[in-house]
Amino acid sequence: MNLTPKIKQQAAQLRTQLQTAGYVYYVLDNPIMEDAVYDKLYRQLQDLEAEYPELITPDSPTQRIGDKPASQFNSVKHNIPLYSLENAFNSAELAKWETRWQRQLEKIPEKFTYVCELKIDGSAIALTYEDGILVRGTTRGDGVAGEEITQNIKTIRTIPLKLKLDNPPPRVEVRGEAFLPLDVFESINQSRNQSGEALFANPRNAAAGTLRQLDSKIVAERKLNFFAYTLHVVDREEEAVTSQWNSLEELQEMGFLVNPNRKLCNSLAEVEAYFNQWDEGRKTLPYMTDGVVVKLNDYQLQKLLGFTNKFPRWAIALKYPAEESPTVVKDIIVNVGRTGAITPMAVMQPVQLAGTTVQRATLHNSDRIAELDIRVGDTVIIRKAGEIIPEVVRVLPDLRPSGTIPYQMPTQCPECNSTLVRPEKEAVTRCINISCPAILRGSIIHWASRNALDIRGLGERIAILLIENNLVNSVADLYTLTIEQIASLERMGTRSAEKLVKAIAESKNQSFDRILYGLGIRYVGSTNAKILTQSFPTIEALSSASFESIEAVYGIGEEIAQSVFEWVRVENNKALIQSLQTVGLEFKAEEIDRENAGELIFADKSFVITGTLPTLKRDEAKKMIERWGGKVTSSISKKTDYLLLGENPGSKLAKAEKLGVKQMSEEELLEILKQ
Repeated sequence: MNLTPKIKQQAAQLRTQLQTAGYVYYVLDNPIMEDAVYDKLYRQLQDLEAEYPELITPDSPTQRIGDKPASQFNSVKHNIPLYSLENAFNSAELAKWETRWQRQLEKIPEKFTYVCELKIDGSAIALTYEDGILVRGTTRGDGVAGEEITQNIKTIRTIPLKLKLDNPPPRVEVRGEAFLPLDVFESINQSRNQSGEALFANPRNAAAGTLRQLDSKIVAERKLNFFAYTLHVVDREEEAVTSQWNSLEELQEMGFLVNPNRKLCNSLAEVEAYFNQWDEGRKTLPYMTDGVVVKLNDYQLQKLLGFTNKFPRWAIALKYPAEESPTVVKDIIVNVGRTGAITPMAVMQPVQLAGTTVQRATLHNSDRIAELDIRVGDTVIIRKAGEIIPEVVRVLPDLRPSGTIPYQMPTQCPECNSTLVRPEKEAVTRCINISCPAILRGSIIHWASRNALDIRGLGERIAILLIENNLVNSVADLYTLTIEQIASLERMGTRSAEKLVKAIAESKNQSFDRILYGLGIRYVGSTNAKILTQSFPTIEALSSASFESIEAVYGIGEEIAQSVFEWVRVENNKALIQSLQTVGLEFKAEEIDRENAGELIFADKSFVITGTLPTLKRDEAKKMIERWGGKVTSSISKKTDYLLLGENPGSKLAKAEKLGVKQMSEEELLEILKQ
């Protein structure tokens, strides 16, 4: 079907509806439509753009999540430098700052004001808009240059892809803070703890790490938020805002979320009152703040004062003191996560810290333990200012009792007694026995997840009940559960039990790659599982493969190969595979449904699809290629064998021609597969 004006109008209307709904939901916190309605409109726009790729615009809501992981981040120079702020830690230092900036002026103005804003404990980012459209997002870096992370920035719902201006300036530069709300941060750490990953120490580190994820889908899942606080309008001097207060108001009009807890102050006394007010009030906020940013409001004064080689003279950060407390280490224990990660924890005499009673603090890994030289009986300083997870800051060796001995990480798993492994170049020690009781709950949840066996109704609550009632000791035991056993569990009736048993039985039909992914082998994601099962179509072939042959598979690196090679040689893992085969799961890739197929036509061939194909949807073409041994990637490189070419191909065609990549039409593809 040809692209008609009516279809264009429909797409534009859908974009406007979704942009408006997103703005009032994420920025104004005032939903105007049900989630189901939003999802339906989003799917309509998504379908239109899939059928007519030329309808896709940079500000389309569908472009918030990137379609492919970035291979790396490029360093780019900021259009306007991002200066750090000088710090003050008390009212005397704040007064010295005021005296200092006033000395820089020939004449002190009779009246001036300060703008006070909460200093958000996150990660500074710079945004560039051209003609109202977001074209670039970067990290702060060293202030002069940062990493270009536009694809990740687009996942943050409180950052508009298009400014809410009828006549936007040619270029707008916005600065602000990306941060993780506390409830989101806690949820992420709970998930990481269950999966055996190292916990984030604080929301700031988590936000910074999230922004540098190569896969923007992971960034989207972590639900970063953003407060805008600086506005630079380029080439619009006659209409430029004249003060920081007005710029915050204009940022709101443009569609940004601006922190509402700001204040215009007429004196340092008012600044200090604001600072003292939020010293207690910040404990109730849904995000972390570690101080107050104080700025001279008048832009003309800012311009006159300028910058030192490090800081703006017209702004300062008044910081809250870090809350630290001494306590005594009573014990050092270790926790075992889903992936077998062994995380040491200090168990301490209870102490009040930042309004909560703290008894445990993470020690991260054996390297951190060695660095601290922490021992049972030591007096330590722990901190929780700007920190959600209490951590040991330092040990006080002068108070160490005699006879203490350095702590040694265990060599055997405390849960299953398997030998622990610390992979080369890693700080984390791990148990690699998948039948380890501590790993079991997370393994069941992972096994039942959507990208693995997709067992509907089997979530964390049911997994815990099954384990607590000794009904399962491995994922294989799921397949011997009866309706009566499940119905006997707390808050589980016969009807729910019937549905779950049916879902478990249906999961036996899942493909080999999903089963391999479901086993939870470290580093083996759903894509890698598919690649592995194409090269090793049976579990026997994979189990007997050498490390070198696994590593040689295109797309499988050294880490993945080593992990798989070790996993299939653990006796308990071998027994698990045997049990799963006994209950009816097929550890065998689907055979090609074709007489005398011989070898796979596209074995070891790499494809990139571009443009709109005449009859096939991209997913259909991808499945055909993969069925015949090929791989479909998102970007052109020297390793690409074929470019599957449709209408309106875009920049990939030019790059393919430059690299000499062969081109193939849909007609040619279908003709090859008929032979």
